[in-house]
Amino acid sequence: MNMRAMIGMMLFAAVAATAQTADTRPAYEAAFLKTNTTGSNSSSSNGTKGQIVMVNQSLRRLVERAYNVKPFQVVAPDWLDGLRFDITAKYPEGSKNSDRPAMLRTLLEDRFKLAAHTETKELPGYGLVLAKGGLKIQPVEAGKDDGGTSSHDNNHVVTLKVTAIPMSDLADYLSRRVGSIVVDKTGVQGAYTFELHWTLDDFSGGPGAAAAAEFAAVQEAIGTLGLRLQATKVPTEVVVVDHVERVPTEN
Repeated sequence: MNMRAMIGMMLFAAVAATAQTADTRPAYEAAFLKTNTTGSNSSSSNGTKGQIVMVNQSLRRLVERAYNVKPFQVVAPDWLDGLRFDITAKYPEGSKNSDRPAMLRTLLEDRFKLAAHTETKELPGYGLVLAKGGLKIQPVEAGKDDGGTSSHDNNHVVTLKVTAIPMSDLADYLSRRVGSIVVDKTGVQGAYTFELHWTLDDFSGGPGAAAAAEFAAVQEAIGTLGLRLQATKVPTEVVVVDHVERVPTEN
């Protein structure tokens, strides 16, 4: 083999090695991160065209967002709750919404050295089932409305407005309210529009009593629709944090 051929093969090997090691993870075009030391328990997340601004987000909440899971699906040290951060990040032009959790995951891996894996565990949860007497609402016409949910708390009164969503979406929303996985076991097809209200009026017994009070209130509220929550065991995918740094690398 002559020298020119050898050089050509070496260059080809170098290009191939570079291609193999290229970072193909979805990533923000630019991101600025800083520790939030306000001591506030209030947090926010606002997306505008091309960027997202997250304020006073706990490190645990960032992991939840990065893996698109609920709080009870993250197995991690308790200290993640006490570390809070502000993040302003710019999305690459033409990026897809479905890539955004992975972009945050890349940021956590690079800046906090996050290492995690997923596994399936049997967790206590609930099945959303039909109550005695059956469903008391009628489906709406397909395509009539844009589906979605909106809720707000005002003086301990929760208002939930639902527009053209399937029962599986309602189960997903309820899982966030009651803090446990909720799966749709109604067997009901179609989309539904309705509004619910419930009151959170028992905070004297601490977080456990408040959670129990909300569960009872939610159970009563969905009962007006002909639904109820039934305790069950649910195979659930959880994210196990194997390693994460307390202090991120600099911007």
